[in-house]
Amino acid sequence: MTTDDTAGGLPPIDDELAGRLSAARQVAALTGAGVSAASGIPTFRGPGGHWRGRDPMTLATPQGFAADPKLVWDWYAWRRELIDAASPNPAHQALAALEERLGPERFTLITQNVDGLHRRAGSSHILELHGAITRAKCAVECGRRWDWTLPLDEIPPRCECGNLARPAVVWFGEMLDMDVIHQAQQAAATADLLLVAGTSAVVEPAASLPLVTRHAGGLVIEVNPEETPLSALVDLRVAGPADELLPELIEMVGTAVG
Repeated sequence: MTTDDTAGGLPPIDDELAGRLSAARQVAALTGAGVSAASGIPTFRGPGGHWRGRDPMTLATPQGFAADPKLVWDWYAWRRELIDAASPNPAHQALAALEERLGPERFTLITQNVDGLHRRAGSSHILELHGAITRAKCAVECGRRWDWTLPLDEIPPRCECGNLARPAVVWFGEMLDMDVIHQAQQAAATADLLLVAGTSAVVEPAASLPLVTRHAGGLVIEVNPEETPLSALVDLRVAGPADELLPELIEMVGTAVG
């Protein structure tokens, strides 16, 4: 059963869907860039985007880092300034409130975002598929990872072992952390309800997680202003921005499953 709302706001919830919501024990959420849009985090492309007119291959690849680590770190420091100046919006806050209501044993937040706004909003049970811009790691994988803040003492910074450090994010051409992927797949497979918010549903492996939930018999609810490849497959589609509609949806879900 797919309910499509094209006028904005929450669509009507029929008795069958209400009953399945009430029966849900395990809840997960999958978030993308659309959740952070209202916090003023730029998109990557466009005149004011993150790439700043540069070739992404020079800024977000191992090859680009090897060629000019200072350029890469200058760019990440600029991004970090923007993120540090931003604040979590009502979508982040609603998801944190849902975790607090259900407890981390019943709720898992899976995010494609690296901005750390979910943590700043109060979420703790988070799987960061693409890493975190607030973390650094040794570029030669000595195993050390740490939080970094501005201003940096030197650019590029170095690990305690003496080798160059790099942001602890997944770059183009790199594999995601398989342990994080497996945890995300497990959370999706065991979720009675998966909330999908602000994601284009085209970037793998995140795009397949709602299908895992569907295959396991769980409910999938999508919040997005635009239709995505997932829209025709969900149990409920809520058309609109996450910061406006996710809090209302989560209040309904929390009341039903709490």
